Amino acid sequence: MQTFEQGAFDPDVVGGVPRPAEGEQGPGAYGDHDVERFVQEPPKSRLRTPFERDRARVVHSSAMRRLGAKTQVLTPGTDDFVRTRLTHSLEVAQIGREMGRALGCDPDVVDAACLTHDLGHPPFGHNGERALAAVADPIGGFEGNAQTLRLLTRLEPKVPGAGLNLTRASLDASVKYPWAFGAGPRRPDGTATGKFGVYPDDAPVFTWLRKGAPDGVRSMEAQVMDLADDIAYSVHDVEDAVVGGRLDLGLLESADERARVVAAVQVWYGAWHSADALEAALGRLRESGLLMTQFDGSRGALAHLKDLTSSLIGRFSGAAQAATREVYGPGALTRYSARLLVPEETQLEILALKGVAVAYVMAPREEEPLYQAQREIVADLVEVLAERAPVALEAPFAADWAEADDDAARLRVVVDQVASLTDVSALQWHARLVGR
Repeated sequence: MQTFEQGAFDPDVVGGVPRPAEGEQGPGAYGDHDVERFVQEPPKSRLRTPFERDRARVVHSSAMRRLGAKTQVLTPGTDDFVRTRLTHSLEVAQIGREMGRALGCDPDVVDAACLTHDLGHPPFGHNGERALAAVADPIGGFEGNAQTLRLLTRLEPKVPGAGLNLTRASLDASVKYPWAFGAGPRRPDGTATGKFGVYPDDAPVFTWLRKGAPDGVRSMEAQVMDLADDIAYSVHDVEDAVVGGRLDLGLLESADERARVVAAVQVWYGAWHSADALEAALGRLRESGLLMTQFDGSRGALAHLKDLTSSLIGRFSGAAQAATREVYGPGALTRYSARLLVPEETQLEILALKGVAVAYVMAPREEEPLYQAQREIVADLVEVLAERAPVALEAPFAADWAEADDDAARLRVVVDQVASLTDVSALQWHARLVGR
């Protein structure tokens, strides 16, 4: 397999191609259209590029800080080792930045997109997301990715009326699902995907950031972010499960246990995934030696596990880079000049690893009283805050509530408030406002 060296980063060279001068366009270059902001800002020092400013705005945002107390897979505080949304986002950014740079994307655009990709997730992770989707169904639903766009363009305080006011390229890179609810691509079984990236009342800024983009197509930078997320999610969740004692990878030597993983993939990610292909993907990972069969918790075992996770990341990322370069050749592959090509075998191996985490961690917890209680907490908070608004809301959300035109808009403000909470603050608010 072809590999690519990633040497020292030169700020004036992107992917081996010199960075164009301001306003200059070329193959794969970023120009004035890409660095435009929704609200025009006074000229800034040229010591930093517009994309470096974008990344800095994300890093310093309050939404970024709150990710440190939001669930990734296991609840923060249950174990000192497990990842939170913040540590996961940092790892996604590291994977995405290197992959993007190797392909010629501006690394700060990819980095910013990776750091923002989970900002919209509510307390209790996907568990809380499901609860908010249910209560927000009458007003267009709730989706963590659409909430991310809302945070970046409206809720996060930096530029009044424009959120962080990121450049068009960085905002577009953060949009994993560039369509409204029900407007996305169809699944293999003909049903519509439940994922979407914009609420109806955020359509104006969405239209602006997608200017010139093909309908429903993600930018190259967004595709890199999405793959980096999948890689980190699949690899690190398995690592957390092994270290936390929830998973013995030696179980995958059993045909019955492998069948359990395959079934988990088909239930959670779609029955159209071939059982034989998933079984073959697990077989390739086992034969490669990348799934350790013994773990005793020692420092040596931890180091070995870390080497394996690094090798898996390199395997998946390298396969995508090689496949993409084989088709598009050298040069800077940016925005809509290329597609990220991920070999089918690599996609299946990533999916199989996700299935391992589902089978041994995520699916079993669904029936635990804790997770049912978390959904009730989220629903309770929406109900009580809607009754006591605006007094019970934080000042920025109280102002939004006062400016809302109707009950639907006021409910969206309450959902925004609850989604902003961390796991810890949601529990504290619930104890104070509901008392049970």
